[in-house]
Amino acid sequence: MDDYNPYEPQEEPKKEKKKSLAGYFFSALAGVMVGALLVWFLIPSVLTNLPTNNGTKATKTSMEMQQLSVDVNTGVTEAVEKASGAVVGVSNIQSVTDFWSHSKSTQEAGTGSGVIYKKEGGKAYVITNNHVVEGAKSLEVTLVDGTKVEAKLVGTDIWTDLAVLEIDAKGVDSVITFGDSDALKQGETVIAIGNPLGLDFYGSVTTGVVSGKDRAIPVDINGDGVVDWQAEVLQTDAAINPGNSGGALINLAGQLVGINSMKISEAAVEGIGLAIPVNSAIPIIEDLEHNGKVNRPSMGITLVDVTNVPAIHQKDTLKLPAEVTTGVVVNEVVPNSPAAKAGMKTYDVIVEMDGEKIENTIELRKHLYNEKEIGDELKVKVYREGKIVDLMLKLVATDSL
Repeated sequence: MDDYNPYEPQEEPKKEKKKSLAGYFFSALAGVMVGALLVWFLIPSVLTNLPTNNGTKATKTSMEMQQLSVDVNTGVTEAVEKASGAVVGVSNIQSVTDFWSHSKSTQEAGTGSGVIYKKEGGKAYVITNNHVVEGAKSLEVTLVDGTKVEAKLVGTDIWTDLAVLEIDAKGVDSVITFGDSDALKQGETVIAIGNPLGLDFYGSVTTGVVSGKDRAIPVDINGDGVVDWQAEVLQTDAAINPGNSGGALINLAGQLVGINSMKISEAAVEGIGLAIPVNSAIPIIEDLEHNGKVNRPSMGITLVDVTNVPAIHQKDTLKLPAEVTTGVVVNEVVPNSPAAKAGMKTYDVIVEMDGEKIENTIELRKHLYNEKEIGDELKVKVYREGKIVDLMLKLVATDSL
């Protein structure tokens, strides 16, 4: 054999080793580059998914925030849009005397709300509460655009707490539409619009539901601590506050269904607002507008609901049959009144008028004031000592008693 030595490194293997090392180098380099690229792509998505720290200041990115404007319309917003222009502010301006100088001046004694219900012959007419305008030397109405106009008092009714004002129709663009308060359902959405706490909160809107219908609320009109009247009202949980008085209670059609009047504000009571039903208010409004007062027919009696009489007195005092659970008790008969002349007596229980069933004082007044006129005859059916008695009354004006 020639000089071949198998253990001696040959030239060719040396070249292969160099080639192999170069391949490893380039493979590693490619892997590093691919890894770097992956990290470069992944870092933004990782950062966006990291939890934020409230104490860390956000960094500004090139992406701008987008602000979207959405036009939201609901039944409430549409109803308010229809009716709100007819709701106004009513300012009661009274005369005051300075204690030291005895000089007289005028100042705003309070503010309430009102509703424009009619526009005719260059005049506009506003319905509000009697207690909003009571004692006023002058009255001022604030329109929806902030314009203030002088108002004339057309008439008031202390019993229903309603008043009608007249203003110049210039600048009046909206008039409310009357709804049907008798058609309201318990749980139906209603909206109160007015000026709670004064004109700083002009046109405030609150929502709620009809909590109750045909509520009779005792009212002490002259402040002597004796109940003079049972006011017929709607009950709602829509927020009603001082300044809302005289404002609108509307349904989702934007129609007037009540005149906001009062709330029960005891410490243990929440969410009991009261409004005069528009169906009861309309005949009062018409009388005030045309006569300046309400000419009511009168029977000459004071009343108590049978449901307010304890069961033992229903049986022993009124001697009502067991099946008779509703009606109106005659508590007192005014001398020389239509009731006295017809022979009506204390403890008679009225159950029917002109063939129409009468279950409470609200129904009695509705029939008397809405169906009858002064001078009309009224057929009345009463229970007396457990027996039915028929009476005929000729009605007279309230102020003639």
